[in-house]
Amino acid sequence: MKRRSFIKNSSLAGITMASIGVAACNNPVSKKETGEIKKKPGAVPGDFVLNEITIDVLQQKMQSGEYTSRSVTQLYLDRIDTIDKKGPAINSVIELNPDALTIADKMDSERKAGKVRGPLHGIPVLIKDNINTGDNMMTTAGSLALDGNKAVNDAFIINQLRESGAVLLGKTNLSEWANFRSTRSCSGWSSRGGQTKNPNVLDRNPCGSSSGSGAAVAANLCAVAIGTETDGSVIAPSSFCGIVGIKPTVGLLSRSGIIPISATQDTAGPMARTVKDAAILLSVLAGVDSTDPVTNESKGKSQKDYTVFLDANGLKGKRIGIEKSFLSGHEGVTGLYKQAIEILKTQGATIVEIELLKETGKLGNDELTVLKYEFKDGVNKYLSAANAKVKSLADVIAFNKQNEAKAMPWFKQEILESCQEKGGLDSKEYTDAHAKTISSRNIIDSMMKQNKLDAICGTSIGYAPCIDLVNGDYDTGFYFCPPAAMAGYPHITVPMGAVHNLPVGLSFFSTAYDEAGILKVAYAYEQASKKRTAPEFKNSVTG
Repeated sequence: MKRRSFIKNSSLAGITMASIGVAACNNPVSKKETGEIKKKPGAVPGDFVLNEITIDVLQQKMQSGEYTSRSVTQLYLDRIDTIDKKGPAINSVIELNPDALTIADKMDSERKAGKVRGPLHGIPVLIKDNINTGDNMMTTAGSLALDGNKAVNDAFIINQLRESGAVLLGKTNLSEWANFRSTRSCSGWSSRGGQTKNPNVLDRNPCGSSSGSGAAVAANLCAVAIGTETDGSVIAPSSFCGIVGIKPTVGLLSRSGIIPISATQDTAGPMARTVKDAAILLSVLAGVDSTDPVTNESKGKSQKDYTVFLDANGLKGKRIGIEKSFLSGHEGVTGLYKQAIEILKTQGATIVEIELLKETGKLGNDELTVLKYEFKDGVNKYLSAANAKVKSLADVIAFNKQNEAKAMPWFKQEILESCQEKGGLDSKEYTDAHAKTISSRNIIDSMMKQNKLDAICGTSIGYAPCIDLVNGDYDTGFYFCPPAAMAGYPHITVPMGAVHNLPVGLSFFSTAYDEAGILKVAYAYEQASKKRTAPEFKNSVTG
């Protein structure tokens, strides 16, 4: 749901093709912030019995009696203790659910009685800490200002998750306020949760704002997880961490009960190790919610089961538009991209070069204006009804100033302050910017129609940069999230490979409610390429 600021104003002023080095990071993060970066017994992926396991296999093992939901849940809890809180100390989980084993026991009882609710029955899921859960866990967006905020009710998508029989394992850390606090933020850091690390290379950034969800899935701390995106916050961390992420059409999933940035662009989305697992979670989360009117637009357009569209031959006869600008830049990234294009061709796709970013890049400043107005409006509405000590954006800003040493030790809150200065949604500045931003829909639709495209494809984002709390994030180029984000269109990223153990994702997106179409081509690419690899928890790219 949340717009990431990893590339400062990337969607606002275009992308530069910045090259990144491969030497160990000269990184100012303290051991207190990230934990010791040391390899310890039990930290490597192969030591974990559930390593890289899929939902289907978990269901088979629970059905056969080899595992129970309780034993699976306990294995993930032990895994979190071993490598998230100790060992490499990834720090992706901000809070565990004290009721997780109780939920698992209930699901086991139901299974024993012959009731299996569906493919997620008894499956442990992690949830980003900006999504309400009406239980004993807090919802804070990683902010100390919201410490203690326990929701009375589940967010709509969490209710969907519970009804499916899933086990709510815990909450994941995120870039505080979904990376909409400062222009100099370090993605994956929050004042409540500290810094999350990339499990592939520990001194590298997992990206934001769904950093915890991305790192947790990559490190096999759960079966699947839920992230949120406004502009790149599902896609970018999925790419950096080497997993699959789906940003659905805005309207397919309800946003009620989720701390907002933008009513125009926000959506939750699945994060998984395989396209099929992501499709399973997407099928469960989708639904019409009377408290989120935009979901009414999904009537007759959503699907009950997105897995039926998964076809290993799904690229055959398809016309795929590839972003031409990504054919140049850092040789490692472009090398992976060119290899991916050859795979698309081999699988029967026709490749058409396009230059989408030339058109949508002009809309970046308008997008930022829209987000600022809508953030102020949405956060004020959320906080006014929440159980937090702060009741407005102004209260949050004041709290951070009063608790600067703990709340803002590395970077400040100039984006929050800029949002507070904005007026209401009836402002001409807002309405003009909104009209320009959603013109991205016409740009994408026209380009697809003119070129007879089934999907648009490009590098999701470049390599993960070093964690740098002092200077903040830096641009590694190749950012392809803004077009689909501004349009509210569906977008999926699939692992494309890695260089120096740094993963890069390949993106596919299309027009509104064409989740089935992009899942089909993404699955076909995934099955033909098999580029997902489990992380090795390296200290740095050099060792």
